[in-house]
Amino acid sequence: MKIRVAGAQMPVTKDVAANERYIAAAIYFAAAEGADILLTPEGSLSGYTPQFDPATVEAALERVTAKAKAAAVGLALGTCYLEPDDGKRYNQIRFYQPDGNFVGFHNKILRCGSLDDPPEGELRHYAARPLRTFQFNGITVGGLICNDMWANPGCTPMADPHLAQQLSAMGARIIFDAVNGGRDGGYWSDIAWTYHECNLLMRAHAGGLWVVVADSCEPARLRCSCPSGVISPQGQWVCQARDHGPENFVCTIELEEGT
Repeated sequence: MKIRVAGAQMPVTKDVAANERYIAAAIYFAAAEGADILLTPEGSLSGYTPQFDPATVEAALERVTAKAKAAAVGLALGTCYLEPDDGKRYNQIRFYQPDGNFVGFHNKILRCGSLDDPPEGELRHYAARPLRTFQFNGITVGGLICNDMWANPGCTPMADPHLAQQLSAMGARIIFDAVNGGRDGGYWSDIAWTYHECNLLMRAHAGGLWVVVADSCEPARLRCSCPSGVISPQGQWVCQARDHGPENFVCTIELEEGT
Protein backbone atom coordinates (compact mmCIF):
# COMPACT_ATOMS: atom_id res chain seq x y z
CA MET A 1 0.00 0.00 0.00
CA LYS A 2 1.30 3.44 -0.91
CA ILE A 3 0.47 6.95 0.21
CA ARG A 4 2.04 10.13 -1.13
CA VAL A 5 2.49 12.76 1.57
CA ALA A 6 3.34 16.43 1.26
CA GLY A 7 4.40 18.94 3.88
CA ALA A 8 4.62 22.71 4.08
CA GLN A 9 7.47 24.29 6.03
CA MET A 10 5.99 27.78 6.08
CA PRO A 11 6.07 30.99 8.13
CA VAL A 12 3.27 30.94 10.69
CA THR A 13 2.20 34.37 11.97
CA LYS A 14 -0.89 35.92 13.54
CA ASP A 15 -1.90 37.21 10.08
CA VAL A 16 -4.58 34.68 9.12
CA ALA A 17 -4.83 35.99 5.55
CA ALA A 18 -1.09 35.56 4.99
CA ASN A 19 -1.18 32.09 6.53
CA GLU A 20 -4.08 31.18 4.27
CA ARG A 21 -2.15 32.22 1.17
CA TYR A 22 0.81 29.99 2.11
CA ILE A 23 -1.50 27.04 2.78
CA ALA A 24 -3.31 27.55 -0.53
CA ALA A 25 0.01 27.57 -2.39
CA ALA A 26 1.02 24.38 -0.57
CA ILE A 27 -2.26 22.74 -1.60
CA TYR A 28 -1.57 23.56 -5.24
CA PHE A 29 1.98 22.17 -4.85
CA ALA A 30 0.64 18.97 -3.29
CA ALA A 31 -1.91 18.54 -6.06
CA ALA A 32 0.70 19.08 -8.78
CA GLU A 33 2.92 16.47 -7.12
CA GLY A 34 0.12 13.92 -6.85
CA ALA A 35 0.05 13.96 -3.06
CA ASP A 36 -2.78 12.31 -1.16
CA ILE A 37 -2.43 14.48 1.96
CA LEU A 38 -0.73 17.73 3.01
CA LEU A 39 0.62 18.43 6.52
CA THR A 40 0.97 22.01 7.75
CA PRO A 41 2.67 23.32 10.94
CA GLU A 42 1.14 23.93 14.35
CA GLY A 43 -1.24 26.88 14.24
CA SER A 44 -0.59 27.35 10.53
CA LEU A 45 -4.01 28.84 9.75
CA SER A 46 -5.00 30.68 12.94
CA GLY A 47 -1.50 31.56 14.07
CA TYR A 48 -0.01 29.93 17.16
CA THR A 49 -2.05 31.92 19.65
CA PRO A 50 -5.18 31.44 21.78
CA GLN A 51 -6.12 35.03 20.95
CA PHE A 52 -7.40 34.20 17.46
CA ASP A 53 -10.74 35.47 16.17
CA PRO A 54 -12.99 32.39 15.76
CA ALA A 55 -15.09 33.89 12.95
CA THR A 56 -12.01 34.87 10.92
CA VAL A 57 -10.47 31.41 11.34
CA GLU A 58 -13.74 29.67 10.50
CA ALA A 59 -14.12 31.64 7.26
CA ALA A 60 -10.50 30.94 6.27
CA LEU A 61 -10.94 27.26 7.11
CA GLU A 62 -13.94 27.02 4.79
CA ARG A 63 -11.93 28.51 1.92
CA VAL A 64 -8.87 26.34 2.55
CA THR A 65 -10.84 23.10 2.79
CA ALA A 66 -12.78 24.00 -0.36
CA LYS A 67 -9.50 24.47 -2.24
CA ALA A 68 -8.18 21.15 -0.94
CA LYS A 69 -11.39 19.37 -1.94
CA ALA A 70 -11.27 20.86 -5.43
CA ALA A 71 -7.66 19.71 -5.72
CA ALA A 72 -8.48 16.24 -4.29
CA VAL A 73 -5.82 16.67 -1.60
CA GLY A 74 -6.41 15.51 1.97
CA LEU A 75 -5.31 17.69 4.85
CA ALA A 76 -3.59 17.32 8.19
CA LEU A 77 -4.11 20.99 8.95
CA GLY A 78 -2.58 22.66 12.00
CA THR A 79 -4.77 25.39 13.46
CA CYS A 80 -6.17 26.67 16.71
CA TYR A 81 -9.93 26.40 16.69
CA LEU A 82 -13.01 27.02 18.83
CA GLU A 83 -15.12 23.87 18.94
CA PRO A 84 -18.85 24.70 18.84
CA ASP A 85 -19.93 21.66 20.87
CA ASP A 86 -18.26 22.89 24.06
CA GLY A 87 -17.19 26.46 23.24
CA LYS A 88 -13.56 25.68 24.16
CA ARG A 89 -10.38 26.52 22.27
CA TYR A 90 -8.14 23.71 21.04
CA ASN A 91 -4.72 23.54 19.40
CA GLN A 92 -5.49 21.04 16.64
CA ILE A 93 -4.52 19.01 13.63
CA ARG A 94 -7.73 18.70 11.60
CA PHE A 95 -7.85 15.71 9.26
CA TYR A 96 -9.77 15.83 5.96
CA GLN A 97 -10.10 13.19 3.25
CA PRO A 98 -9.30 14.16 -0.37
CA ASP A 99 -13.07 14.41 -1.01
CA GLY A 100 -13.30 17.08 1.68
CA ASN A 101 -14.87 14.87 4.34
CA PHE A 102 -13.83 15.94 7.85
CA VAL A 103 -12.42 12.92 9.68
CA GLY A 104 -11.76 14.47 13.10
CA PHE A 105 -9.07 16.30 15.04
CA HIS A 106 -6.13 15.62 17.29
CA ASN A 107 -5.62 18.26 19.94
CA LYS A 108 -2.31 19.03 21.58
CA ILE A 109 -2.19 17.00 24.77
CA LEU A 110 1.26 17.73 26.21
CA ARG A 111 0.64 21.46 26.24
CA CYS A 112 3.44 23.83 27.11
CA GLY A 113 3.55 25.73 30.38
CA SER A 114 5.89 27.21 32.93
CA LEU A 115 7.36 25.26 35.83
CA ASP A 116 5.70 27.60 38.33
CA ASP A 117 3.05 26.46 40.79
CA PRO A 118 0.46 26.94 39.45
CA PRO A 119 1.90 26.83 35.91
CA GLU A 120 1.25 29.50 33.31
CA GLY A 121 1.08 29.06 29.54
CA GLU A 122 -0.91 27.30 26.88
CA LEU A 123 -2.06 24.50 29.17
CA ARG A 124 -4.31 27.15 30.72
CA HIS A 125 -5.56 28.40 27.34
CA TYR A 126 -6.36 25.24 25.38
CA ALA A 127 -8.61 22.33 26.26
CA ALA A 128 -7.72 18.69 25.57
CA ARG A 129 -9.50 15.50 24.57
CA PRO A 130 -8.25 11.88 24.62
CA LEU A 131 -5.69 10.57 22.14
CA ARG A 132 -7.20 8.82 19.10
CA THR A 133 -6.36 7.48 15.66
CA PHE A 134 -7.97 8.22 12.30
CA GLN A 135 -8.63 6.33 9.08
CA PHE A 136 -7.21 8.03 6.01
CA ASN A 137 -7.60 6.23 2.67
CA GLY A 138 -7.79 2.95 4.56
CA ILE A 139 -4.64 3.64 6.62
CA THR A 140 -4.62 4.11 10.39
CA VAL A 141 -2.85 7.38 11.17
CA GLY A 142 -2.33 9.60 14.18
CA GLY A 143 -1.50 13.21 14.84
CA LEU A 144 0.85 14.83 17.32
CA ILE A 145 1.59 18.49 17.87
CA CYS A 146 5.12 19.69 18.67
CA ASN A 147 5.76 18.95 22.37
CA ASP A 148 3.42 15.93 22.15
CA MET A 149 6.30 14.18 20.40
CA TRP A 150 9.31 15.06 22.56
CA ALA A 151 8.11 16.24 25.98
CA ASN A 152 10.73 18.96 26.37
CA PRO A 153 11.41 19.07 30.13
CA GLY A 154 11.91 22.82 30.07
CA CYS A 155 8.58 23.53 28.37
CA THR A 156 5.96 21.77 30.46
CA PRO A 157 5.32 20.51 34.00
CA MET A 158 3.36 17.57 32.57
CA ALA A 159 4.88 14.07 32.60
CA ASP A 160 5.87 12.42 29.30
CA PRO A 161 2.96 10.14 28.28
CA HIS A 162 4.94 8.65 25.34
CA LEU A 163 2.16 9.52 22.91
CA ALA A 164 3.98 8.15 19.85
CA GLN A 165 4.22 4.77 21.55
CA GLN A 166 0.57 4.96 22.49
CA LEU A 167 -0.38 5.64 18.87
CA SER A 168 1.76 2.72 17.73
CA ALA A 169 -0.05 0.44 20.20
CA MET A 170 -3.36 1.77 18.86
CA GLY A 171 -2.42 0.61 15.36
CA ALA A 172 -1.17 3.83 13.78
CA ARG A 173 1.16 3.37 10.81
CA ILE A 174 1.95 7.05 10.22
CA ILE A 175 2.13 10.01 12.60
CA PHE A 176 1.63 13.52 11.24
CA ASP A 177 3.53 15.92 13.53
CA ALA A 178 2.71 19.63 13.27
CA VAL A 179 5.43 21.78 14.87
CA ASN A 180 5.92 25.42 15.79
CA GLY A 181 8.95 25.60 18.06
CA GLY A 182 10.52 28.68 19.55
CA ARG A 183 14.09 29.65 18.70
CA ASP A 184 16.40 32.65 18.74
CA GLY A 185 19.43 31.35 16.87
CA GLY A 186 21.47 30.95 20.05
CA TYR A 187 23.02 28.07 21.98
CA TRP A 188 19.76 26.66 23.31
CA SER A 189 18.19 26.76 19.86
CA ASP A 190 20.96 24.43 18.70
CA ILE A 191 20.40 22.15 21.69
CA ALA A 192 16.64 22.11 21.03
CA TRP A 193 17.17 21.24 17.34
CA THR A 194 19.31 18.24 18.34
CA TYR A 195 16.87 17.17 21.06
CA HIS A 196 13.88 17.43 18.72
CA GLU A 197 15.56 15.56 15.86
CA CYS A 198 16.81 12.77 18.14
CA ASN A 199 13.33 12.32 19.59
CA LEU A 200 11.77 12.19 16.14
CA LEU A 201 14.21 9.52 14.96
CA MET A 202 14.18 7.45 18.14
CA ARG A 203 10.40 7.49 18.59
CA ALA A 204 9.79 6.58 14.95
CA HIS A 205 12.13 3.61 15.38
CA ALA A 206 10.75 2.59 18.80
CA GLY A 207 7.19 2.59 17.53
CA GLY A 208 7.89 1.20 14.06
CA LEU A 209 6.22 4.30 12.66
CA TRP A 210 6.51 6.57 9.68
CA VAL A 211 6.66 10.18 10.89
CA VAL A 212 5.83 13.19 8.73
CA VAL A 213 6.83 16.49 10.33
CA ALA A 214 6.37 20.12 9.28
CA ASP A 215 7.69 23.09 11.29
CA SER A 216 7.06 26.81 11.06
CA CYS A 217 9.97 28.74 9.54
CA GLU A 218 9.13 32.11 11.09
CA PRO A 219 11.41 34.04 11.21
CA ALA A 220 12.83 32.79 7.93
CA ARG A 221 16.38 34.02 8.66
CA LEU A 222 16.76 31.53 11.53
CA ARG A 223 17.05 27.77 11.42
CA CYS A 224 13.76 26.05 12.24
CA SER A 225 13.28 24.41 15.64
CA CYS A 226 13.45 20.93 14.10
CA PRO A 227 13.84 19.38 10.64
CA SER A 228 10.79 19.02 8.41
CA GLY A 229 10.41 15.92 6.27
CA VAL A 230 9.65 12.20 6.45
CA ILE A 231 11.21 9.55 8.72
CA SER A 232 11.02 5.80 8.16
CA PRO A 233 10.19 3.17 10.82
CA GLN A 234 13.93 2.43 10.86
CA GLY A 235 14.49 5.92 12.29
CA GLN A 236 16.07 7.34 9.13
CA TRP A 237 15.29 10.45 7.11
CA VAL A 238 13.96 9.56 3.67
CA CYS A 239 13.01 13.15 2.80
CA GLN A 240 14.15 16.35 4.48
CA ALA A 241 13.54 20.04 3.81
CA ARG A 242 16.28 22.65 4.13
CA ASP A 243 16.76 23.90 7.66
CA HIS A 244 15.29 27.41 7.25
CA GLY A 245 12.87 29.38 5.10
CA PRO A 246 9.72 28.28 3.29
CA GLU A 247 9.87 24.95 1.48
CA ASN A 248 7.35 22.33 0.43
CA PHE A 249 8.30 18.65 0.27
CA VAL A 250 6.71 15.45 -1.01
CA CYS A 251 7.46 11.78 -0.46
CA THR A 252 5.86 8.44 -1.30
CA ILE A 253 5.50 6.10 1.68
CA GLU A 254 5.28 2.38 0.96
CA LEU A 255 3.63 0.48 3.77
CA GLU A 256 4.42 -3.19 4.18
CA GLU A 257 1.36 -5.39 4.49
CA GLY A 258 0.74 -6.96 7.86
CA THR A 259 3.32 -4.88 9.79
